[in-house]
Amino acid sequence: MNSQKTTDVLRRSVPGRPIFFAVILAGLGTGFVIAGGELILLGGSSYYLLAGLGLVATGVLAWRRKQTAAWLYAVVVTGTLVWAVFESGFDPWALLPRIVAPALLGLWFVAPVARRRLNTSMYAAIALTVLVILSGALLVGSYLAVAFHPVNPIQPTSYENADYDLAATSWTHFGGNSSGHRFVNASQINTENVAQLELAWLYRASEKLIDGEVNSASTTIETVPIKVGDSLYFCTSTNVVISIDADSGKENWRYDPHVNIDAVPHLACRGVAYHRNKSVGESEQCSGRLLMATVDDRFLAIDVNTGRPCTGFGTDGFVNLRNGLGPALPGYHYVTSPPTIVADVAIVGSFVFDNQSNDEPPGVVRGYDVKTGELLWAWDLLTDTAHPPLNSDDSFPRNTPNVWSIGSADHDLGLVYLPTGNTPPDFFGGHRTPAQDRYSSSIVALEADTGNVRWSFQTVHHDIWDYDIAAQPVLVDWQTPRGIRPAIIATTKRGEVFVLDRRTGEPITPVEEKPVPQGPADGEWLSPTQPYSVGFPSFLPADLTEAAMWGATPIDQLWCRLQFKRSRYEGQFTPQSLQGTITYPGAFGIFNWGSVSIEPERQLMIVNTSHMPWFQKLIERHEADSLGIVPYGTINSERAASHGGPEIYYAQSGTPYAIDSRPFLSPLGNPCHQPPWGLLAVVDLTTLKVMWKRPLGTTRDVAPLGLPLPTGVFNIGGTVSTAGGLTFIGATIDNYLRAFAIDTGRELWKSRLPAGGQSNPISYVSARSGRQFVVIAAGGHVPMQTKPGDYIVAYALPN
Repeated sequence: MNSQKTTDVLRRSVPGRPIFFAVILAGLGTGFVIAGGELILLGGSSYYLLAGLGLVATGVLAWRRKQTAAWLYAVVVTGTLVWAVFESGFDPWALLPRIVAPALLGLWFVAPVARRRLNTSMYAAIALTVLVILSGALLVGSYLAVAFHPVNPIQPTSYENADYDLAATSWTHFGGNSSGHRFVNASQINTENVAQLELAWLYRASEKLIDGEVNSASTTIETVPIKVGDSLYFCTSTNVVISIDADSGKENWRYDPHVNIDAVPHLACRGVAYHRNKSVGESEQCSGRLLMATVDDRFLAIDVNTGRPCTGFGTDGFVNLRNGLGPALPGYHYVTSPPTIVADVAIVGSFVFDNQSNDEPPGVVRGYDVKTGELLWAWDLLTDTAHPPLNSDDSFPRNTPNVWSIGSADHDLGLVYLPTGNTPPDFFGGHRTPAQDRYSSSIVALEADTGNVRWSFQTVHHDIWDYDIAAQPVLVDWQTPRGIRPAIIATTKRGEVFVLDRRTGEPITPVEEKPVPQGPADGEWLSPTQPYSVGFPSFLPADLTEAAMWGATPIDQLWCRLQFKRSRYEGQFTPQSLQGTITYPGAFGIFNWGSVSIEPERQLMIVNTSHMPWFQKLIERHEADSLGIVPYGTINSERAASHGGPEIYYAQSGTPYAIDSRPFLSPLGNPCHQPPWGLLAVVDLTTLKVMWKRPLGTTRDVAPLGLPLPTGVFNIGGTVSTAGGLTFIGATIDNYLRAFAIDTGRELWKSRLPAGGQSNPISYVSARSGRQFVVIAAGGHVPMQTKPGDYIVAYALPN
């Protein structure tokens, strides 16, 4: 080959030349023809096969430098636009992956070099230019048509004489008060001046950094601080308890219990609890104390003023939570949430490393004397009567549901309200007894002094979807025509919201049992019906469809369509299968431990939701054994899967199946269902109407080039609401703290956090300076892959 011929070949082969582009078009088309043909056989859309044939033909014509290539591609783009609107309407996020890539490829035909090489007619170039402009206009127009527009259906709040009350100077519980309202009656920061908020101070909890960065394994923070007096108190993920000045962020003291973190699968400490012994003077040692259980199963009490252990509590300030558990490997049982205190009883639940086997440590709930650490009672979640303290050689029943999240309390009734988990493992229950199912995925009211069950309400029967209740129940005074009725609001992973009488557990808003999908795997059984809250607005998302599958490009959207059609999906409560099942909502849930906030005067409930389907596939035991899927050691190990994305295995030893259980994502890591993926909303508890609903968060930290698309994103954490007509929330994967007007839903302010804000913000007024602060822990969240950190961040108006 002479040099001139070589030069000609290279010129024809580089990007921008017809041969190069023709190969790309033909290759894409061939892939679409093959995958689109399978999709048709599975009962799916015929678009991809037809579009693939058009692309192949266009590529052939472009290779041969035919003018008709541009005209044929214009036909493909036109058909794509018609199909996109027909299938998804004018939803901008649904249109995005369908029309952007075809339109951008069409620009090549308009480029001068291509027009010369293909001898493209001016009319074809004009047609393609019009189609590209039309595609852009369709996207912009559809976004403007459906984007959230603030409205004002709620009676505006008044700031007159509502600067703050005495209660606003404290935040003594995880949820602000024992009812979990997450509300502060302060309006110094309000809708008119919140845009002026600025950083007041920033505290870093870590003393040791690795290569200048936070060691995410041991120093991330998921805590919700409490405020007592002039100090804030919180814990790190390794249970270091720290006191800082609430005005300046200056450290007062820290106490390190030196926990053993070996084999702990998820380091977390969501907060500490406070108790004041009113029978002794404030100057007495431990008259005010902080209580916290640890990731190595100890329960401790420390002096709120000095940070030193309360020596009269247990043994030198510690109680061993391993007592009565029986055999328990490290990491299988520990505590991540603060205890709930009623009078002088501290109620402690636990996290159990589920999905390992059907013989896991007890999920027992225990009540301890808050002053001495003496075990008063233990409820094993199998009976309605609590155990007295066991003999030293005895242990509690194994493999029971647990309570890993946060409880609430009614001190007048003497009741603690606990959100319960599932009997291990989560995703198979053929072995469970009626007693093991009795209190799972329920709200249970216990008598604080005895541990006996007063009442219970189950939100999922025979739960094999991990729909345990993660959110703290919220206590409200429910207004009825006959007067005030003491109520409890239970938000669930399912997106259903149940309102119950907190004295009896009787539903206040109607609940119906509805038929659900059947046909479980061999050895499993299902409840024929499940409870639905038909009298309260549901946040259960619409059922998935093939048309609702999503991806950043047509390629991964097609992959998601194929995976959806290959899998079993019959709506919520579709059982796991050997075929593979799409579960929606997934195990992450719609409502998680961040719960909701309440504005009591106007009876408004502010909620944030997260939407993530799950893919789950049962693996028969003999295959699991051959793959080496065993409890603990290899659990959660990831390996590349032939179908894209990591497989995350859970052994479920002792049952017929292991399981591959993971978020439903494309090979590019994009969600397989279209946005919005996270929402913020307000419910009027008087009219039971959703007053407004809007996307929450952007794709800034996950999209290519940091594009901040306002799709609404996955979030974990909750809100705090104020008498200033505001709700504050971090939670989202784009690392912002935001303020919204409760009346209208308008975003009024946001600030970039130094790390992920997957926690609950709090607000308080300093009795010393009179300034109102908004504070959040910015520590990131490992499963959500947000930036790790060790920060407590405070905002206030200019001094």
